[in-house]
Amino acid sequence: MSATTEAVDTGSERIALDVSGVTVVGHPSDVEIISDVSLRVRRGEILGLVGESGSGKTTLGLALLAHCKRATEITAGAIEVSGRALLGQSPSAVRRLRGRAVAYIPQSPASALNPALRLRTQLREALPEDVGGDERVREVLREVALPDDDAFLGRYPHQLSGGQQQRIAIAMAFIGRPDLIVLDEPTTGLDVTTQAHVLTTIREMTRTYGTAGVYISHDMAVVADLADEIAVMYKGELVERGPAAELIGAPKHPYTVQLLRAVPLLKTSGEEEPGDEPKTPVLRVKDLRASYGRTTVLEGIDLDVAPGDCVALLGESGSGKTTLSRSIVGLHHQFTGELTFDGEALAPSSYKRTADQRRRVQYIFQNPYEALNPRKRVRDLVLQPVLHLMGRVADPDGAVATALERAALPAEYGERFPEQLSGGERQRVSIARAIATRPDLLICDEITSALDVSVQAEIVELLRNLQDDGMALLFVTHNIALVSNIAQRVAVLNKGRIVEYGAVGTVLADPQHDYTRALIADTPDFELSFGESPMHTSMRDDRRSGAAERT
Repeated sequence: MSATTEAVDTGSERIALDVSGVTVVGHPSDVEIISDVSLRVRRGEILGLVGESGSGKTTLGLALLAHCKRATEITAGAIEVSGRALLGQSPSAVRRLRGRAVAYIPQSPASALNPALRLRTQLREALPEDVGGDERVREVLREVALPDDDAFLGRYPHQLSGGQQQRIAIAMAFIGRPDLIVLDEPTTGLDVTTQAHVLTTIREMTRTYGTAGVYISHDMAVVADLADEIAVMYKGELVERGPAAELIGAPKHPYTVQLLRAVPLLKTSGEEEPGDEPKTPVLRVKDLRASYGRTTVLEGIDLDVAPGDCVALLGESGSGKTTLSRSIVGLHHQFTGELTFDGEALAPSSYKRTADQRRRVQYIFQNPYEALNPRKRVRDLVLQPVLHLMGRVADPDGAVATALERAALPAEYGERFPEQLSGGERQRVSIARAIATRPDLLICDEITSALDVSVQAEIVELLRNLQDDGMALLFVTHNIALVSNIAQRVAVLNKGRIVEYGAVGTVLADPQHDYTRALIADTPDFELSFGESPMHTSMRDDRRSGAAERT
């Protein structure tokens, strides 16, 4: 918002959120996590809050609920929602304001919803005392495009898809008609189609209710598509703020420019990398059919991955991407068909494969927070698969140091515990653990979905370097823009079948299947949203120059 606009709106009743000079300090070090942050958001508008991990955006988002993480404290400033002060209130008074004055939509609805309670119970619990009962519950379900019948209300969270769970979280936030909603990365784990539906719901609900929204995200393309204004945080400070189109098109702060340059741009130009002699695939999948009990989830899957190449598996939630990946690595056993690695058949179960086969095929899980044992040092985490699959090594510390350095981490990180690492550093440790056994195939299951754009760019560059060393990659993702920046070939999965398979440039430039076209159409891309600008032209030229250097 421009200074002029702020001056005009100072006394306006449209101001829903007024933050003035908020400072949050961490103890016992007394370091300022957030320093003197001020901002305003009007009713019916959404402010996108962006910045890399550690910038303070989540801490600020929690402060808007008058909540602090352990060992942190709001030491200065004021927060008002529709004229009502949140800070300085008693705990019981703050609790009464939550849900009515301010509500929260979490990143992971699966962990936020109580698995033991039916949807009706959870939605009614979110209702303020003076708002109607079942009729309001059914009304808000219709507003988020979910069924409002008794059968649906009788379901448990595990009986819903990821997109349905997120819509329930949105319904719970809007059910009390709040003045402000804080949205903390609510679409991070969703495929582009579900994400598009959820974002549309959020946009329509804020407009309908005149609710102000603060949308915390690392996805600049999503923020550019959704937000009216964008605020950029860096090291606890608000370094730039303005209308979305202006900030994306002509950023002023160097950090904002850096963030935008790290965003993967969707390439649909049809450009192909120079062709080489055909390679013998290291992994070959032929007519694979996988199921869970009597339910078939994959059918007729044919796929090849060659040394030094990256094949992306692209598709929405439930398309079968993870099931195919787990079948290849031996974590899902109920499948038939031909699965060969370097010319040798792979047993369905990893337990029945040789130690060398397990060593040569490694898996990186989506969530580094859950994939690393919090009680073990990084050194032990990285060394464990080496000792298990390769036996004794002459220089254990050297093996750990080499793996960490290949994952762009200093060797001294071996002495740290996971809680001492950022999200990006944890993901690098997961990569280091996977490559410590010197595998020939690396399966990456949505490994960048929870990372901010700058860390994501570093991880992608790391994976490119592994490709240059001859490692084959199977890259599972729902991020089409990322596919166009890392993979050579892409397989598009829809309802358990590969509906399109080919060179990335060809598939994205001229998709033949309606489903692929729909995925591309649902992908937010700020370059397309705001058109060409000197900033976008420079970013595109930088990407092309980097690609030319690698080839």
